[in-house]
Amino acid sequence: MVSIKIFVFNPFQVNTYLIFDETFELIIIDPGCQTTDEAKIITSFIDNNNLTPKAIFHTHGHIDHIMGNKFIKDRYNIPIFANEYDKKHMEEAETQALYFGIDVEEIYLPDKFLSDNDLFQFGNTTLKVLHIPGHSPGSIGFYCEKEKFVITGDVLFYQTIGRTDIPYSDYDTIINSIKTKLLVLPDNTKVFPGHGRDTTIKNEKTSNPYLSE
Repeated sequence: MVSIKIFVFNPFQVNTYLIFDETFELIIIDPGCQTTDEAKIITSFIDNNNLTPKAIFHTHGHIDHIMGNKFIKDRYNIPIFANEYDKKHMEEAETQALYFGIDVEEIYLPDKFLSDNDLFQFGNTTLKVLHIPGHSPGSIGFYCEKEKFVITGDVLFYQTIGRTDIPYSDYDTIINSIKTKLLVLPDNTKVFPGHGRDTTIKNEKTSNPYLSE
């Protein structure tokens, strides 16, 4: 059985996900820890629960979702995965940080790239990669069919969608991604977004004002 632990970090209130199963193998999605104290929250949870980190996954390359990747990689010596189309965002991390007036450590670029329909296994759990561009060119989600959940980053939220008024984003693209990659999942699939509360595919199909057009 999969367990999902959620931490909310940094001024942008990013959801950082720790996903693990009965084997104690763990992946960390969007480590947004900005401060040493925030980073220690993650490591304390990992160490206290005897978990074994296997990888860092980024749903996309915006600064609020990647600012803790150096600390986590240095601590556990694990690879960083993202989609190749968002490497440019990650290369521009310093510029993003300056724009928002925040201080961050060095940001590491991906060690490996994930593409649409890739399967990643850790422990007894398999995640399927969904390429869902629109908020950014390389936005990806992670779908667990067995446990009926999907991590959507900043693409699909409770009652709304990701921003498309920022560089490299596009409204028509994000709507197409949601309708063709996410809304086709079973209605009872739980949706864990990059910010805010969780929801379900059924709820967004029936109540999200952006998806009723």
